[in-house]
Amino acid sequence: MASPPLNVAIIGAGLSGLSLALALHQQGISCVLYERNSAPLNIGGAVMLSPNALKVLEALLVYSRIKTKGYNFETLEYRDVDGRLLEVYEFGGEEKYGYKALRIYRTALIEELMVMLREKGVNIVFGKKFVKVLEETDEGVSWEFADGTRETAGLLVGTDGIHSAVRKYLYPDLKPTFAGGMGVTAAVPTEQLKLPLGYHIPVTISTPHGSFVIAPQEFNGLEVLIGKQKRVAKGHDRAGWDAISADKEALVKFLQQDTEHFPELVQNAVSSIPHGKINVWPFYIVPKLERWTSEKRRVIILGDGAHAIPPSAGQGINQAFEDIYIFALLLGQVGRVDMQDALKFWQEYRQQRIEKVMELNAQIEFRRMTEEEKAKMPAGSMKEIELSWLYKPNLKAEVDSWIAARTKLTA
Repeated sequence: MASPPLNVAIIGAGLSGLSLALALHQQGISCVLYERNSAPLNIGGAVMLSPNALKVLEALLVYSRIKTKGYNFETLEYRDVDGRLLEVYEFGGEEKYGYKALRIYRTALIEELMVMLREKGVNIVFGKKFVKVLEETDEGVSWEFADGTRETAGLLVGTDGIHSAVRKYLYPDLKPTFAGGMGVTAAVPTEQLKLPLGYHIPVTISTPHGSFVIAPQEFNGLEVLIGKQKRVAKGHDRAGWDAISADKEALVKFLQQDTEHFPELVQNAVSSIPHGKINVWPFYIVPKLERWTSEKRRVIILGDGAHAIPPSAGQGINQAFEDIYIFALLLGQVGRVDMQDALKFWQEYRQQRIEKVMELNAQIEFRRMTEEEKAKMPAGSMKEIELSWLYKPNLKAEVDSWIAARTKLTA
């Protein structure tokens, strides 16, 4: 007798959950999204989308709808205090990678994904806080919400972030590891910088006292993100980070600190910082996990819940998009291939790329260190950055190749 159609429950309606729902719908797989908050997430700040993610979003028919809603660009320059060009970092490029990079407000992307899911009739249930898995069998899984209601599905997928509640079922005692730093960012009008004629942004300005980042946002580039990172001895609980985020005056002072060592445009940038546009981003990672699925393969984690990485290379959400796209493609082939084999391939392939992103992060963090911090690093820490491996993967071809090999093997 044929197996019943697979249905998927997704916990968390952020960018990962919404895009996963869209990818599953494209594969003809029924799904329901559950979000603990009473309305769509309104997380501040913009995200940097690089060609590897934009290729996924194009496959999901999202890219054409968001391309003009953010700032498109190709390179980030590293310059010294005197304006001399030190290095050029590629964030995208139409000729080389097929896409320019896109910096877009997270809320704009969430809103577009929500519109698309409503158009397709995908159910999103708000005000449902996942609490725990009740039972997992070979056929499905049941779980409970904070309001006492219970649900069942063929698969339960946690897209609920770095502090994932779903992950607790797989790893009850695991806590994200503080990576020893935080970023402080703000948004100010571009005209406030009084940029010299022809000065390229985005830019990272490096001095012996650290680095300062400037990146345009909004579709017309009339606003810029400004930011610095700070080494921090220890992490905090949520209340501790909330207290740091709430002390806006202290954050302004940090952004203004040592600006006499930077060019005038940086001093202009921090001269007036609206408190409502300041964000704090603690750097946490999830240690490498042995498995992203439960023993019976009915509970699965992905995105930050499975492999949170520091935001140094701007690859957090980009890697989550890779997760969801490959996962959905493979799930759409279950029947032709065994789900256990498919999930094993999925994690192994994705883990290899995550590890290379971590190496890239380390290179970018090194470039942002003070001279004193760099001196403490091992010799040879500075390496050339090459990005074709990151921006040019053909994820669908990788999946198709694996499926062809598996089906030939089992024929």
